[in-house]
Amino acid sequence: MASTSETGHAKNVANFEDLISFCTAYGTAYNPSNDHLLIPQLQTLHHDAKIMLQTVKTNKTAFDNATNAREIACAPLKKLSTRIVNALASTNAAKQTIDDAITINHKIQGKRSDNSKNETDTELPPSADTTPEGKKISVSQQSYDRLIDNFSKLIVLLTGEPLYTPNESDLNVAALNTRFTNLETLNTAAIDRTTAYSNALIARNTLMYQPTLGLVDIALSVKKYVKSVFEASSPQYKQISKIQFKNIRK
Repeated sequence: MASTSETGHAKNVANFEDLISFCTAYGTAYNPSNDHLLIPQLQTLHHDAKIMLQTVKTNKTAFDNATNAREIACAPLKKLSTRIVNALASTNAAKQTIDDAITINHKIQGKRSDNSKNETDTELPPSADTTPEGKKISVSQQSYDRLIDNFSKLIVLLTGEPLYTPNESDLNVAALNTRFTNLETLNTAAIDRTTAYSNALIARNTLMYQPTLGLVDIALSVKKYVKSVFEASSPQYKQISKIQFKNIRK
């Protein structure tokens, strides 16, 4: 289901088309001195707005697919990392090496280890909130970056420990490196799609909600012009007075 704001954007564009239709029907009586209010310019703006809404939808789908794929791939890392640490602890590896692995695993789990009180990179990837708005997108992205980076550190530690030779195929270093490479690929794809979606949102908001020349402000100016030409009590103004436009500025 579309969000309230997405519905609001589409409603603004649909209402703008209604407004253009009424103004076109006024014929030569509709003759604003402001070039931005002329029918051809209004039609162009409406056309561009429709394309922009579709562009946002397309980028939103790509964004959802990419971030969902990353989320699914990262989901097993907590349990996997704990298994890795237990496998390492079952060997004769040095206590310091095992302790280092435990510290890294604590970061992957989102916990503070006793000997890393000053560590700050303990954020976990959010499970559902991937909206690319303001702070949320930054926090979400940084969390995944840190999770994958910590997983990489764990693999490096294991690579340097000759006693770590598990028989379980999914725990050996080669398999872990393959998993890490896939995570990097998915993370890069998610970053790219996030950027594209964010840019599409910016472009849409500029086209529709920038002061004076945005679709909504242009629509409000058209209504004022019609009111000035035909007067507030006229049937012409009553036709358009109830057509609503909302500034959805985020």
